[in-house]
Amino acid sequence: MNFESVDAIATADLSELAVTEIAPNLASVKPQSRQLVGTKDEVRTSLQASTIDGVFAAVFSNITGGVLLTNFLLELGASSTEIGLLASIPMLANLMQPMGAYFSEQTTSRHNYCLWVYGISRSLWVVLAIAIFQVGRSHDAPEFLIVCALGVTTGSYFLGALGSAPWLSWLAVLVPRPLRGRYFGQRNSAANLTNLISVPLMGLAISQWRGGEIEGYGVVLMLGIGAGIVSLWFQNFMVDINPQTGQRCESPPTMSKSLPQTAQSIDFWQDPNFLKFLLYFTLWTFSVNLSAPFFNVYLLDELNLNISQVSIYNSLSAGANLLLLLYWGRLADRIGNRAILLGVGIIFAVFPILWLVTGNNSGSIWIWLPLLHVIAGGTSAAIDLCSNNLQLELAPSQHQSTYFGMAAACAGVSGAVGTVMGGFWIEFGSGGLLGLFALSGVLRLVALLPLILVREK
Repeated sequence: MNFESVDAIATADLSELAVTEIAPNLASVKPQSRQLVGTKDEVRTSLQASTIDGVFAAVFSNITGGVLLTNFLLELGASSTEIGLLASIPMLANLMQPMGAYFSEQTTSRHNYCLWVYGISRSLWVVLAIAIFQVGRSHDAPEFLIVCALGVTTGSYFLGALGSAPWLSWLAVLVPRPLRGRYFGQRNSAANLTNLISVPLMGLAISQWRGGEIEGYGVVLMLGIGAGIVSLWFQNFMVDINPQTGQRCESPPTMSKSLPQTAQSIDFWQDPNFLKFLLYFTLWTFSVNLSAPFFNVYLLDELNLNISQVSIYNSLSAGANLLLLLYWGRLADRIGNRAILLGVGIIFAVFPILWLVTGNNSGSIWIWLPLLHVIAGGTSAAIDLCSNNLQLELAPSQHQSTYFGMAAACAGVSGAVGTVMGGFWIEFGSGGLLGLFALSGVLRLVALLPLILVREK
């Protein structure tokens, strides 16, 4: 529920979707509402380039995060504390986003800024790849590789967070406002499709590698680094934007020596509409992360289900997310993002409470739990998509990256605090996991209250 670095959120609709769905609709956008930064052909090319960029970036992020990286650390014998530290790094890295927004506003090229930030952050993974092949077989390798992996992950995520808000602001200018819901819906949908296809294939390759899973991860990691660099190359085909003016760059970009007065006097604290959204976004992220990491724990430890059953449930959730994203995107373009967030948010808020009636019985295992995961996947698709799009609507065009950075920082802190407090509740609170689920459901409903007061354009 928070804006992570572009490597975590960079997804893409497949190029065929961009050509057949988005590009032709550019012609139907009314002239007074287009606000295109280039000709139709230039915008079409930019969207297609962003599509391919996102496909390769998704491959990179799947290899350098998530289950593949976690499995690598477990193979090295990492402790639970080290695994927990790994999970907290992306959320804590969001604290860097306001700083990244500030730095980016002092440049005159979104492309050059993102190229340097993500080029360096992705290249850091070469250090881990070299370490795997050079010292992977030595006696002291496991502990060294664990420290190296955590260090590279921290550096990459924190540096990448400097580019997340500027990258999103760049894309917000390129995508015509009337098509945002549909376009970002297709991007997120393709992200899930990429995950469903690439992660199992790469996991199989790692498990079957003759040199062992540790060396196998090193090989796949080199593939991921290559994909990350290729994705940046495709950004060369996107219309470059000058953050000083919000328009395309017409001359070679240079660092700005003095900011315009409007850029120097940014004060989102005097924007009551955005502050209401920020309050909602912070409370919502906290209440969701309070329980989200512990649903699988409940299935594995409390209900004693095996990992294959839990994997099937998670696949059902991802499938529902994939199928409904296109629908939510089209609906958001018609009725607005706030209305969907309120309606679907109520369902998503009640969702943890529905877990209270589950148990280790045939009805729950074969009917109720699969249904709950389908509901979770379908509703989270709407919430993630519309939350991002609503931020694009509320942030002023001149200072979008600053607004995005502050929202991500607040969400990152609240998400990390929610996860930690959820763990403490399980240890010391009443009701255990089920009590935590009930508390999370109530807090999610409370978090929706500030959203009622938010005005959408």
